[in-house]
Amino acid sequence: MELAQEKGFGVKPEEINVGEKIALIHSEASEALQAYRDKNMDGKDGFQEELADTVIRILHLAGIFNIDLEAEILKKMEFNKTRSWSSS
Repeated sequence: MELAQEKGFGVKPEEINVGEKIALIHSEASEALQAYRDKNMDGKDGFQEELADTVIRILHLAGIFNIDLEAEILKKMEFNKTRSWSSS
């Protein structure tokens, strides 16, 4: 959160626009898709870097709201074990 604060990205819920942060996450995911389509798998603006950017933005947003992402992921994975999935 230090880097986010230093760069002026906001570290408290009242300092950010949640919709904007979600849009930025989406933007990074879209950039990852484009890099994959372009077969740019690593290096500057590559698939790997864009996926990392996506995770960084998600971690930043989770940190602002004090969300324990590890716990939430584990909880969701357990729930998913009980779900039925269609093959379509």
